[in-house]
Amino acid sequence: EAPIKLVEFASLTCPHCGEFAEKSKTELRKTFVDSGRVSFEFRNYVRDAIDLTAAQLTRCAAPQSFFALTEQVFAQQDALLARLQTQGAQLQPLLELPENQRYVQLAEATGLTEFFAGRGIARDQASACLAKGADATALANQSGDQGKQYKITGTPTFMINGEARKGRWLIATD
Repeated sequence: EAPIKLVEFASLTCPHCGEFAEKSKTELRKTFVDSGRVSFEFRNYVRDAIDLTAAQLTRCAAPQSFFALTEQVFAQQDALLARLQTQGAQLQPLLELPENQRYVQLAEATGLTEFFAGRGIARDQASACLAKGADATALANQSGDQGKQYKITGTPTFMINGEARKGRWLIATD
């Protein structure tokens, strides 16, 4: 019921999204959301298969864990992305696997399974979530549909009371 509705479309593998999450999370939550002045909605904007894998894993636990897991991915984004860079071309064959195997194998190869296991999502639980190809397809399609609907061309993109705004203008500078 807040008078200001803020919707963020962000990618878990987007450095600008990670920067926004890190710089704004405390102030946004404590100053604006907790006071009831702003309602905040986060929507994954999936850019690639790794992003889709991470987004699926944030949904494997109870719904109330979503924001905490998302914040932890952003907080550890540099380390996760560094590991991805070392994988390079080794990941390409995994993209060719059937959908029910693709994301399980990507999570294993990139360390995402291990990362989320350290945050309460057991390996078998992660594998079960990631093997649901229909869920991956639905999340990817939702992202694509919202991209078209709201004319999203990059991340992060914000909507304030239904009006789209692009990225970095919201990040406070020193």
